[in-house]
Amino acid sequence: MERFFNTAGPNIAEDNYTLDPLSRFDLDEILTLIRQKRYFVLHAPRQTGKTSCLLALRDYLNERDDYIAVYANVEDGQAARNNVGAVVAGTVNVIATEMDDIVGEDIPRAAKAGVQDENESTMLSAFLTKLSKALPKPLVLFIDEIDSLVGDSLVSVLRQLRAGYADRPAHFPQSIVLCGVRDVRDYRIHTTSGEIITGGSAFNIKAKSLRLGDFSLDEIRALYGQHTAETGQRFDEGCFPFVWQATEGQPWLVNALGNEVTNEMRENRDRSVVITPEMMYRAQERIIYRRDTHIDQILEKMKEPAMQRVMNMAVSKDFDIALANDITSDDIIEANENGLITLQRGQRLRVANSIYNTLFKELASNHERITI
Repeated sequence: MERFFNTAGPNIAEDNYTLDPLSRFDLDEILTLIRQKRYFVLHAPRQTGKTSCLLALRDYLNERDDYIAVYANVEDGQAARNNVGAVVAGTVNVIATEMDDIVGEDIPRAAKAGVQDENESTMLSAFLTKLSKALPKPLVLFIDEIDSLVGDSLVSVLRQLRAGYADRPAHFPQSIVLCGVRDVRDYRIHTTSGEIITGGSAFNIKAKSLRLGDFSLDEIRALYGQHTAETGQRFDEGCFPFVWQATEGQPWLVNALGNEVTNEMRENRDRSVVITPEMMYRAQERIIYRRDTHIDQILEKMKEPAMQRVMNMAVSKDFDIALANDITSDDIIEANENGLITLQRGQRLRVANSIYNTLFKELASNHERITI
């Protein structure tokens, strides 16, 4: 079956044109952190390939003989919000379920059964202790969508992950990797008591924060080149600078343009048709105005007052006026971590790519921005 450009969920190499996920970060650095028993963070904006990279890293580690690596997505806990008991029990359950496929049911089932009478403030740490003691090799745990948890629940999970740190690796995971949109240090967690706790204080054992980058121009060429190699359909050389300017390598946008121009535009399903820059432009317009999920999420984020202020600052030609518009460093960090803007040392901030710039201008034309 012909592979295709993926725009939904983790990449499956058998189905999707795929860059090697392990090449998208510094594998040697990550392996060193794991070997040194470090707990660390991998973060990036939504739909940049974080999950695909974590799953590939899990499989890479499990194919070797040093660790047992487990991936767990805790996004479902978002619905429980400040119900700490439900979130903690759900986190235990998802880790146990994911472990079934790797080590069989016996060890995770026994560990889970052994903590049912634990208090919600200790259940997760007790479960990880029992697991680590029972496993034949050190445990490496990847927790995805950690920042989908909120309030008291997030504080409890972070503190329980911190609780057994001194007992690793015999009685607690050798390494824990937290993955989300934001760096844990930037969490400002509002508890039900009105207290504001920073992620850095709740998880002060973090050794490092790594950010997953976007595609380079060469990687865009390589990804599109897989389509050409497998179907014979060529891209005019002028397509690549257009795609770069439109996306600046944002992975979902790169894949969405590829899918739109080679699959959704029916006339181009004839693989003898050469893809031209004009076709890529039409593909971009169709994606923007159809408002696929990613585009809709970006638009909704841009509508938030703080993000509007930062975006106005990014497009303003009068930098001083923009600075006077009640923008905090936290707002800028949030905009950057959500992929809306680009920050480069020695340069003023700017909108991350021309597609996002077009989206913001559409909001402005509809009077949905805060005027400078």
